[in-house]
Parts: sequence; C-alpha cells; structure tokens
Amino acid sequence: MKIAMTGVSGNMGREALKQTLELGNVQFVRVLLSWRKRNNKLAKKLKKQYGDRIGIVRGSVADKNICKALVAGMNYVVHMAAVIPPRSDNDFEASEECNLTGTMALADAVFEEDPQPKFIHISTVALYGNRNEKHPFGRVGDPLIISPFDTYAMHKLKAERYVLERGIKTFAVLRQTAMLHPNMLNDNVSDGLMFHTCVNAPLEWVSSRDSGYLIKRILERDSAAEVPEFWCKIYNIGAGKKGMATGYDTFKYGFGLIGGSAEKFFRPEWLSRRNFHGLWYYDGNELEELFHYQRDGMESYWQEIGRRHKLFKLAKIVPKKLIDLFLFRRLLKTPNAPMYWKKSGDDARVYAYFGPDEVPTDWKDVKLIAKGDFGDYDEMREVKNAVLLDHGYDDRKPLSDWTRDDLESAAKFRGGECLSADPKDPYKAAKWRCHDGHEFTLSPFTVLKGGHWCPVCSCPAPWDFDRQAKFSPYLAQVWYDSHVKNEDMCYDLDGKTPIMRHIEEHE
Repeated sequence: MKIAMTGVSGNMGREALKQTLELGNVQFVRVLLSWRKRNNKLAKKLKKQYGDRIGIVRGSVADKNICKALVAGMNYVVHMAAVIPPRSDNDFEASEECNLTGTMALADAVFEEDPQPKFIHISTVALYGNRNEKHPFGRVGDPLIISPFDTYAMHKLKAERYVLERGIKTFAVLRQTAMLHPNMLNDNVSDGLMFHTCVNAPLEWVSSRDSGYLIKRILERDSAAEVPEFWCKIYNIGAGKKGMATGYDTFKYGFGLIGGSAEKFFRPEWLSRRNFHGLWYYDGNELEELFHYQRDGMESYWQEIGRRHKLFKLAKIVPKKLIDLFLFRRLLKTPNAPMYWKKSGDDARVYAYFGPDEVPTDWKDVKLIAKGDFGDYDEMREVKNAVLLDHGYDDRKPLSDWTRDDLESAAKFRGGECLSADPKDPYKAAKWRCHDGHEFTLSPFTVLKGGHWCPVCSCPAPWDFDRQAKFSPYLAQVWYDSHVKNEDMCYDLDGKTPIMRHIEEHE
C-alpha cells in the first residue's frame, strides 16, 4: 500500500503519518512539505526515522506539477494541509493558496492519475457556521453558513465543493471538528483569536491523536476490503459525548491548568456573542461505528496537556493579576481581538460578532449552557434529545430512492428550483436556479447531502445571509438562532478592509 499525504507538519497530519507507518502493509508514504524553514528540520527527521519508507516532495500544494509528482503511483491520497486561524485571519493570500487553490490542484492531480488513487479530503466544522443553545446539534446536510469574515471557512467551503464535483471515482470528505492537541495553550497566546469564542458555542473536541488514528483505521480496514460502504460520502469527525463541551468549558479546562478560569481572566464583554463556529455532531457515530477510533476524552486530554507542560504548574503560583496583565490584556490590543475592533472603529466586525443587543459586563448576567441556564446540561448533550434542522426533503431515504420530487422540494426549501436532474444518479451534474436567478450546475448529492447551494450566493463574500434568510427557510431555521429578522446587513471584503452596508445599498 502506497500513500501520499499533505499536512504532515500539522497536528492531525503528524499523528496520521506516525500511526499509518505502524501498519505492516504500508510500503511507502510520500509526503508534501512546503519550503518553510521549519520543514527543513522535519524532512531530515523523517528520513532518519523512516528511511526508504518515506518519500519527500518539497514545494507548494498549489503547484499542479508538485501535486502530480506527489500522487503518482499512489493507492491513497490523504489531504490534511490547511492554513487555519489565526494565520488565515491575518494572511488572506496564504489561506487562499493552501485551502482553496492547493485543494483544487491536488484534486485535479488525483482525477488525472491513471489509475486514480482513493482520495480523502479533510474539511471542517467551520462550514456550519455559528450555533448556540437553540440548535447545538448538527449533521451532514445541514446549511453551510460561513460566518462573516471567516476567510478560512470560505476557502474550505469552495474547496470542498470542488472536490465533490471534480468527478473523482473514490473519495471521502471528512469534516473535522475542534481539535485538541499538546500545544493548545501555546498556540493561542499571540493573537486575539481566543476572544472570538462564544461561551455558549457547542464545541465537540477530538484529539489530534484520535484524528490520526482515524486515518490509520481507514487505511487499515479499506486495504483489507472491509468497508466498501465508506466511500463517496461526507462524514463528521467527532468524539461523542465525552468530547462535547461549550466555549465556556474550554476556558474552564484550559485556564484551569494555570489555576484560573474565564471569570478570573476575562470580562464577558471581551468575548464575541455570535459569529463563531462549532456544534455537536448528531451523526458523529457513523465514522465511529466503522472505525472505532474515539478513545480520548476532553477532560482527560486536558489533564495530559497539563502533565506534558511543566510550565503550567509554575503558572499556578504566579499571581493571577500578573497573568491577566501581561498575557490576556496584551492580546486585547492585537488586530484580531474584538476589543481592538471596537477601539479602532471597525463597526462591521463589531456588529457581526456582537449583534444589536446590549453586551453583559458582569458574569452574573451571563446565561450559560454549562451551568444549566438553558436546561440540564448533561441531558442537552444526549443525541436522543437533539432538535434537528429540516433539509427540505425526506433525508431518511437512501440515495437510491431519491425522486425528482425530492430534488424539487429541497430546491424550493432553499428558495430556488431544480431545472433538470437525474435522481437515479445522485452524483451526476444537475441544473439549478437560486432565488436571485443564478443558474448553476451541481450534483444532487452535493446539494442535498453536502448542504451546498448557489456558488455565487454561497461564495460567500459578500455575506448577505440577512437577506437570503428572508426567502430561504433552509437558512432561516438556524440563522435566526443568533440574528433578528430586522437585521439587514451585508458584510464584504475589499482586499483586507471590511465594509458593512445595508442591503438596500447592496442591491
């Protein structure tokens, strides 16, 4: 078995490579490393550790020739490379090059290789956008509502759609949830990204170790021809109930390692009220039933992080006022922090992340899922109690039973119509028209099972979901969980400058 991998310098990729090479039937893994300086050391380390079992291609994933060299002669291609926040927030070009252009180049290379390798594409939970206590559970087929200004999710949305439509014979798209890894705290003390976290955001945390183990199990079981039903589908990578938490819990466990808490280190007005991303996976059991990869629990993994980093123990004896002053208050001044937006007059981002309501300034006025303010917290995290979104057709049907009525119903629910389609071949291109009159081609699978829609309206810049929700019940059912119907805002990107406009001006 010969495998190509991207993203092996990242947290998931590092684990996937290490664990995959534990398999005895893996003859060779070829990895792609960019020319970033830190990868020079990694390349030497990998060759020393694995010798002839590892091959290294250096260059950009956005280079088609590099991608062709990477996938040539491989049985599997696992695409994990990504530029993630906060770097993607601060470097639009890097995000676009890796997350979108790179994915397109790699998908092209896989499609053109003969015979085609099987392609595993790692997508993201960020496609689902903002969730809160009203619909904390989500599943494949739910609306993909990229939060305004989330360029990472925007590029990943376009990339996933390209993979689904490229015509690759054997593929799988895995939407990764929030990931716990050993450098969690270290990676989040140089930027204001942590202040984007909403305290009531439902977050399902899976460890990088379990994520890598999933890749190993997929390769192991598929090479033994045990899971033919796995392919040509979209899945959510989750951790089950033991990984389900909220933004507030994340601060509790993370700051607990240094003897603190959200209340000790933060003021509530520093934290966004909406426009984040995260949910609990209603269908996360599908991958677990196939590959049995969910081993780590969130609480135990945080404890492991604490044991690995002795510095956290020392931080417990440092006065909390000093940590607050020299760490968190310093981050408030970085350009990615909401308080920086407020002081610099970035009204677009402030409104997108906080909305029209008054923001509590005292923790006693903040209602928290984690403290039972919306019902029993333990009961809320039970899959059996999930309140699910409507997909506009009977989504319990297998693909083989889809009819033209199902496609037309789904399109109408999105505010548009199905112009032509062959429901007996859900992967065959079909024609659709959105509410705004844009005609486009996507397969029924990409629309109904993927949650994708008009490539113009779902670009998504400019973000005008306030307007779209007025004629799309599909979007409205979740958009109005954190927005009110009289919001008529459109958020745009002009280079790196955010612009907020009323919809009337946009039209």
